[in-house]
Amino acid sequence: MPHHRHRRADSLARGMDSPTRFQLLFDARLNKGTAFTEAERDEHGLLGLLPDAVESEATQMARIRLQYAQQPSDLMRYQYLSALQDRNERLFYALLRSDIQTYMPIVYTPTVGEACQQFGHIMRRPKGMYISIRHRGRVREILRNWLVQDIRFIVVTDGERILGLGDQGTCGMGIPVGKLALYTACAGVPPQATLPVVLDVGTNNEAFLADPLYPGLRARRTTGDEYFAFVDEFVDAVQEVFPDCCIQFEDFTNAIAIPLLARHRDRVCCFNDDIQGTAAVALAGLFGACRMAGTRMHDQRILFMGAGSAAVGIAELFVTHLVREGMDLQEAHSRCWFVNSRGLVTAGMPGLPEYLAPFAHDASGLVFADRTPSSAQSPCTSLVHAVDAIRPTALIGVSTVAGAFDQAVVEAMTRANARPIIFPLSNPTSKSECTAEQAIRWSDGAAIFAAGSPFAPLHWKGRLHVPGQGNNVYIYPAIGMAVYATRAHRVTDAMFLRAAEALARQTTEHDLSVGLIYPPVSDILQTSIAVAIEVATLVHESGLARVPRPADIGAHLRSLIYDPSY
Repeated sequence: MPHHRHRRADSLARGMDSPTRFQLLFDARLNKGTAFTEAERDEHGLLGLLPDAVESEATQMARIRLQYAQQPSDLMRYQYLSALQDRNERLFYALLRSDIQTYMPIVYTPTVGEACQQFGHIMRRPKGMYISIRHRGRVREILRNWLVQDIRFIVVTDGERILGLGDQGTCGMGIPVGKLALYTACAGVPPQATLPVVLDVGTNNEAFLADPLYPGLRARRTTGDEYFAFVDEFVDAVQEVFPDCCIQFEDFTNAIAIPLLARHRDRVCCFNDDIQGTAAVALAGLFGACRMAGTRMHDQRILFMGAGSAAVGIAELFVTHLVREGMDLQEAHSRCWFVNSRGLVTAGMPGLPEYLAPFAHDASGLVFADRTPSSAQSPCTSLVHAVDAIRPTALIGVSTVAGAFDQAVVEAMTRANARPIIFPLSNPTSKSECTAEQAIRWSDGAAIFAAGSPFAPLHWKGRLHVPGQGNNVYIYPAIGMAVYATRAHRVTDAMFLRAAEALARQTTEHDLSVGLIYPPVSDILQTSIAVAIEVATLVHESGLARVPRPADIGAHLRSLIYDPSY
């Protein structure tokens, strides 16, 4: 497989026709440490600045693994890998690729959640860009301070809804950093083409405001028109400073995420992973669950625990698929029900946001054990009673309410289905609606299970169950690689639907036989490449590419994959 090594290109991107010894040793993209050859040391004046031995990347990785194993906690392991990324970028990515299943939970969820909570205390070398609303009117100028000019991906957050942990303010930077690391590790997007950004509009986190080590703007969050004007300035500035850049909106609250995506999706290259990426990975899981249970997508009826942007995104993509396959739109909407903090979402419930209106159904024909007397309110406030009345085939959790899928709920799903589909997708692990062991045990091994966080394999009554991880990492890096290869000027829902279908096809019969509805995480690079090729093909078919269609899209895309080896 041909690769771009991005060696000389790294230097030229920074104007370094002849990098200095300081740059070679302290620029993470140029540094090879003890792997500099004798000739390189002599040529660049590095003699005496390194130990005598010239080591291979494999030897360096052996040392890194030893030091990593000596770290006493996952948070310390996160800090160790973060420092490695700052010191030697290629070694960092070579390590991740060598065992992505081990390192991904440290670099990203669940450990990144704790890292965000502790960010002000553990921060060493800042990564990415921090754009404060205090500098409104100067965003273009600030973006031009970044040393690399050809930025192709920005992951941006305002830190208000980090995973299921709430407002982390500027400490939410761990999310864009982690997401972009997985763009490279899981799909081969060159790291120098990526930029993590925090829009610092303040924080309402009282603990952070009182913490002398909080590194962000020490003020309450800006809201309303002033907030949206600031985000608009950022989006417009990106178009000018980085004209080929795709913006990924990340971890904005529901009240912001949906209108923000609607505001920009048809005019710039952007997407929201919490809405569209979550939808695609959940839909791929449903495809896999149908294969495992011997059912069809047309047979599914979904109950969502949580009614925010992620849940609605999944429902809308599911509806899009059903309609494309010939189902009436109203019938497709009727296959999706929601439970929010007030209970089952039904027609006539006051105060519902507009985006929930198509999914607020008439429940007068259903029988609930806890029906309330007021028809203006929810007729059902108990999840288990909603399951008994609606009899969903799939239960999807995007609520961040830990333990919401209790034994009574799982048993109710099992009474209604020979193979109940149970997807607790909330992150991090501490917010998961149930564990794999609980779902398998309470369903007597019948549950088809996938979670947002990783769970270890388990045996139940002599059978091996390998829990699937319905993590967006199966989707957004592949979408990113497709956009990178095609220079797509828009990201569409059709691209996410194609990604879901392509991902589902990567799951083998052997995977399904052990309960795995997604391909193994250990194979994610090859899985992502396969998905990216199909999405890139759609980009060209849709006329959205800014480069001519190559004779062989797959070969072209593979030629662009970042290779971390020296």
